[in-house]
Amino acid sequence: MPTTITIDEKACWGCRTCELACKQEMRSAVGVRLIVVGEDGPRIENGKPVFTYRVHMCRHCDDPTCADVCPEDAISKRADGIVVLDDTLCSGCRACIAACPYDAIDFDANRDVAQKCNLCHHRVDQGLVPACADNICLAHCIGFKSSPDSLT
Repeated sequence: MPTTITIDEKACWGCRTCELACKQEMRSAVGVRLIVVGEDGPRIENGKPVFTYRVHMCRHCDDPTCADVCPEDAISKRADGIVVLDDTLCSGCRACIAACPYDAIDFDANRDVAQKCNLCHHRVDQGLVPACADNICLAHCIGFKSSPDSLT
């Protein structure tokens, strides 16, 4: 069983505590966002107004296209399924950003490197859950299941 992150967007009410938890945990640069809660709506469906929040973050794909296009092999998939980006290897070409189907890779212009959610693998390796899923989500719409391989 691979490590998985699930998001129930129908339950999300847009509080953005996941964004704040991520920012605090990862200490990403100003302007760099590894998780983004976007607004979709309002729109009319079946005669009723609908407003949905969309959570944009790395979904740790089974076959990550971002890793396939990286010329520096800076993106890899761990045995537990977590897709990590080693920014010390990143050349700043942005090919991974263009390849990501979830629009989940950001760019740190100050360091000239790509940045993405690494699913707080430093926490997962200690038996913890990612910061965004650590009971911080008020709507409890972000779920996390750890693989037995994650504690390697």
